[in-house]
Amino acid sequence: MAKKESAKKETPKKESKVEKPEKKGLNTKVFLIGLPLFIIQLVLVYFITANFLVKTVPVPPGLDKQANKEKVEEDNEDNEEEGEQKIFTIKDLIINPAGTSGQRLLLLSVGFAVNGEENVKKIEENQVILKDVILNTMSTKTLTELNNREIRDSLKSEILHKAKKAMPKPKIKKVYFSKYVLN
Repeated sequence: MAKKESAKKETPKKESKVEKPEKKGLNTKVFLIGLPLFIIQLVLVYFITANFLVKTVPVPPGLDKQANKEKVEEDNEDNEEEGEQKIFTIKDLIINPAGTSGQRLLLLSVGFAVNGEENVKKIEENQVILKDVILNTMSTKTLTELNNREIRDSLKSEILHKAKKAMPKPKIKKVYFSKYVLN
């Protein structure tokens, strides 16, 4: 037995140290797991932003589908009348937008296109009515609505629609903004 013990002592045990080689280069796990997760995050952020955070542009009252149909019909009627187009301008209206408490102002000049000189004279005589329509319409709009360039055409349409209701006799064909300054 003594031989066995001495034999065990004489033979040194071999330590098994397996050295792993260092990996250099790209890890495939990053591409297989990380990239799809990143794409999913991008898609989620897009849908959250598009559906919840971004406000949609409201359609001003009176500019629904029925009003657009009426506008097209009125434009067709106006095209039947012949005559030279004249523009009557109301200059430098100062408007206090909604929710600004007088801290911000809109400087606005508006032109109204009509046929013939006699219609310009009718509008000139009743320009107070048009000024009232413009002031009432624009003062109900907030700064965000007035700053949005896409809404300006709908503002023109809204003013045109209300002006035609207030003054049906001189057929107003179009509304132009010649000055539009927010301060």
